[in-house]
Amino acid sequence: MASSSRTQVISLYRMLIRECKKFPSYNYRTYALRRVKDGFRENRNVDNPKMLDHLLSQARENLAVIKRQGRTTGSTAGPQTQPTASQETM
Repeated sequence: MASSSRTQVISLYRMLIRECKKFPSYNYRTYALRRVKDGFRENRNVDNPKMLDHLLSQARENLAVIKRQGRTTGSTAGPQTQPTASQETM
């Protein structure tokens, strides 16, 4: 793997890990971290440049999905409800 490819892969890996750690839910967070680590570990010995480019573009797409998912998961705390008159008197 060329030096620039190696730095790209490491940078992308770190970004993915960083974004996965932002999930508020423990289950989502651990699942995403495991998937990222397993995916990179599985493809650690890829030497084919075309395959490497394909895997890098796939990882970038996954990063975009994780960023989107993290934003929507963190912002949905549920509807805010106002207490009704019967609840206020209790």
